[in-house]
Amino acid sequence: MLNWGVIGCGVIANTFANGLACLDSGKLIACASKSMQRAHAWAESQKSEHNINKVYNSYEALLADEDIDAVYVANTHNFHYESVKLCLQHHKHVLCEKPITLNAKQATELYTLARQNNCFLMEAVWTRFLPAIRMLQKVLSDNTIGEVLSLRADFSINPKLEPSHRLRNKALAGGALLDLGIYPITFSFIVFGEAPENIQSSAVMDSTGVDERSFYLFEYSDGRRASLSSGYSHAAPTEALIAGSSGYIRVPHFLGAQEFTVYVEGQEPQTYSFPFNANEDFSFEIQHMHDCIAQGLQQSPILPQDESIQVMETMDTVRAQWGLRYSEE
Repeated sequence: MLNWGVIGCGVIANTFANGLACLDSGKLIACASKSMQRAHAWAESQKSEHNINKVYNSYEALLADEDIDAVYVANTHNFHYESVKLCLQHHKHVLCEKPITLNAKQATELYTLARQNNCFLMEAVWTRFLPAIRMLQKVLSDNTIGEVLSLRADFSINPKLEPSHRLRNKALAGGALLDLGIYPITFSFIVFGEAPENIQSSAVMDSTGVDERSFYLFEYSDGRRASLSSGYSHAAPTEALIAGSSGYIRVPHFLGAQEFTVYVEGQEPQTYSFPFNANEDFSFEIQHMHDCIAQGLQQSPILPQDESIQVMETMDTVRAQWGLRYSEE
């Protein structure tokens, strides 16, 4: 049984707590926020599923607690690097919400520190651990649709956000790319199994200085392509289309995929379905981390540290093409 603490008591921490409550292999015993009032309120909100009897108003105090084995880092992007580093310095295993850092240099430093301190560190990209995605990778590796030639994927939302909202706030490392675009980019790694050879991108910039909508064209060897996009100011279907030499695959809501349909020339379409309820969203990645730690692993075989860094390098290249940098870099 792994004892968990949470750093950052916001919305995404709720999703983690819900996922952990679905499992018997870990329990949530502590939380920390820079606001004691916020930390107490969040602990109280979780009492139907968790007995959080340790509430801290500093991250250092939580990390000094010897009862805590692992920490979920759930604060805003700009704080990930320093928070994860602090956890590792206290020899805690860490699951950090995506993106793990702002850039590949920071990510590389943290993964190196994790190995040095014999800690398990994983980026929380829940998509990669879903049963439907694991089956999709098998279908692709079996060449069911022949050679994969192209991918189209978009993740966009259209809420009405104030300039201070974290998605629009440059001081909080906001922007569509790091929060939303990481999903179609991750999906391209899932589909092609490698980083692109060439990257072309463009962005519509918000008045706050971050990308409001962004578009990425990836080129691979043998003419393979991925056309990807994300944004927080327009409505679009969240889906992926994988085209092969003898068929294609549609993946509705690919980032939280519960099913996909394979269309092969001359055959009836086949749908693979792996349903789960909303509370289980993060349970698959959490259970995977529990299993890895139990096996004495320092990194995930599903999301190896090198691939996590490659995704960050890809996003570094994209942002560099727009000249977008954050103050922490």
